[in-house]
Amino acid sequence: MIDISVLKNNIYDVIGAIYEVHSELGPGLNESCYQEGLQMEFNERNIPFEREMPFHPSYHGVSMESLFRLDFLCKNDIIVECKAVPELIKVHRAQLFNYMRLLNIHCGILVNFLPPTIDYERYFYDEETKQILGVDGQVVYYYKR
Repeated sequence: MIDISVLKNNIYDVIGAIYEVHSELGPGLNESCYQEGLQMEFNERNIPFEREMPFHPSYHGVSMESLFRLDFLCKNDIIVECKAVPELIKVHRAQLFNYMRLLNIHCGILVNFLPPTIDYERYFYDEETKQILGVDGQVVYYYKR
C-alpha cells in the first residue's frame, strides 16, 4: 500500500507553483496560457518537469499507435493536468486516472484555472491494489484488473 502522507509532501512545491500562476495571471484565460505560465514557474522553482509528454498506451504488452500527451510530468512521478473550464467533471477525472494507471504514476493533480479561486484535486494511484485514492486515503476509483 502506498504512503499518502509521503506523496502529499512531494507535491507541495508543485501546488505552490500552480497557486503562483493563478495569482499572477488571474482567472478566465485559456488553458495554454496557464500551461506556459506553469512551465515558466517550474523553471524558476527548479522543479523538474516535462511538458506535453507523449506516450503510447499498450494492449497485451504491445505498444499501440494511439498517442496521448500529459500536460506535465513533474519530478517523474506527478502528473499535472490543466483545465480552464466552468467546472471539473467526471471525464476530466477519468482522463487523469487513466494516465496515472497507464503510466504507473503515483500522484496526479487536476487543476482548473478558470474559477476566481483556484480549483485543484489531488489523487494517488496504488498500482498494487489498482485503486485511485483521494487525499483522505478513501478509494475514489478502482480498476478491476
